[in-house]
Amino acid sequence: MSKKKAFALRMNEDMLKAVEKWASDEFRSTNGQIEWMLMQYLKEHNRQPKPKDNSTEKK
Repeated sequence: MSKKKAFALRMNEDMLKAVEKWASDEFRSTNGQIEWMLMQYLKEHNRQPKPKDNSTEKK
């Protein structure tokens, strides 16, 4: 599983409230909703991250 990196995100209050409402409607956390939204956008524009080859990963 890939590591997650924390960072600060600033957005206006109305936008945050809209995202929080959408997240609640979808039974997701606000953070999970933002991740999902970003991934959907990346997929729509063929910019999603390439899967890592785990066969060469150290154990």
